[in-house]
Amino acid sequence: MKIIKLKNMNTEVLNSKAAMLLEVGLNILHLESKEWLETIAFWKDEIQLLDNLLKVKKSQDDHKQDFIKILDYLDDLHANLFKYIENDIVAHEKLLYRLQQNEKGLFDAIYRVMHRQLKDRMDSFKSDFLNFKKIVFKYVKEV
Repeated sequence: MKIIKLKNMNTEVLNSKAAMLLEVGLNILHLESKEWLETIAFWKDEIQLLDNLLKVKKSQDDHKQDFIKILDYLDDLHANLFKYIENDIVAHEKLLYRLQQNEKGLFDAIYRVMHRQLKDRMDSFKSDFLNFKKIVFKYVKEV
């Protein structure tokens, strides 16, 4: 396991998941990529539900149009980000296939670095999406 020291802290943080990415088989990374695609599909369904919820509230609350426009913008932004990250994961899976076919010039280490970057993006996006949902639910609750 890899131990990472954080700047300005005397504490050592055990980052076992990052270390495990360096050790697990490609099949495990493939499964994680598939899980990401399933998560994105679920989030797309949630976005549709939130969008429907906002449309119902929009017709009931004309005096908060600026806030509704912001929520609509965020909704569109998330939908586009879903598509963008989903495409990147699919491309990542295609790279894995090429790697498994022993295509010249492709290396396991490159795939793993890319996988880690995608994982970081998914984690960041998950956090942002949860915050967005909180904003929508708060808005709907207050109306």
